[in-house]
Amino acid sequence: MIENCTTLYPNDIVGRKVSEYSDKHSVPLPEELVKYHEWVLCSQENAHFTISLLEARMLSWMARMVNAKRVLEIGTFVGFSVATWANAVGKNGSVTGLEKSPEFAQTARDQLERFGWNNTEVLTGDALQTLDRLEPSEPYDIVFIDAQKSGYPTYLRTILDRSQPGQGNRLLRPGGLIIGDNALRCGLVADESDDNPATKMVPRHTINWDWNNIAFLDEFNKIMHAHPRIEAMLLPVFDGLGLGRLLD
Repeated sequence: MIENCTTLYPNDIVGRKVSEYSDKHSVPLPEELVKYHEWVLCSQENAHFTISLLEARMLSWMARMVNAKRVLEIGTFVGFSVATWANAVGKNGSVTGLEKSPEFAQTARDQLERFGWNNTEVLTGDALQTLDRLEPSEPYDIVFIDAQKSGYPTYLRTILDRSQPGQGNRLLRPGGLIIGDNALRCGLVADESDDNPATKMVPRHTINWDWNNIAFLDEFNKIMHAHPRIEAMLLPVFDGLGLGRLLD
């Protein structure tokens, strides 16, 4: 296809069918992971905070593509995405989740244990403070950011500062991946005009909506694109997936 601009679906019905078809023809997920996702959808008022099954398949595929064994997640909610990474890295791998809410963090621990994901840990507290205190014995292969959007630029800068060439206890290994979820936020990062229906709909239906978060996401994307140590790719899939490969 010659054009950069891709009209993915003509309407929501086709979009749903295409997504379901793609889901069925992508990396298989174990039954316990699917059940975990069902539990989130059925039990959590803020279930929209979690990733979809199709995104879980894509993240699993990416983890295996880089042979990831250690993953750090910033923003864990109730643990489904931690379980996704735990499945991808295997029993000999490990996943660390950072969650500010004590309630969400404890729920995540309980459910991860219930569903049998024992190669995980969830740390409670402000992610920026926790990042400063982390002293991993080995650097992570992937850092996944899916937390408060206002923190994205600072999370990214902290990861870079703590992953310098030759640095001891660095956070991310050379060639490791930085993945930022919701990097386009309903397309608002690219287009806040009236051409985008989300300009009016999303603030009206989102509790404590803050337009500044769009500016923070734009800043995150610009750092990813311009930083000399990051090879960046911003994909217009899901709610926008910002990908970066760390260079030494």
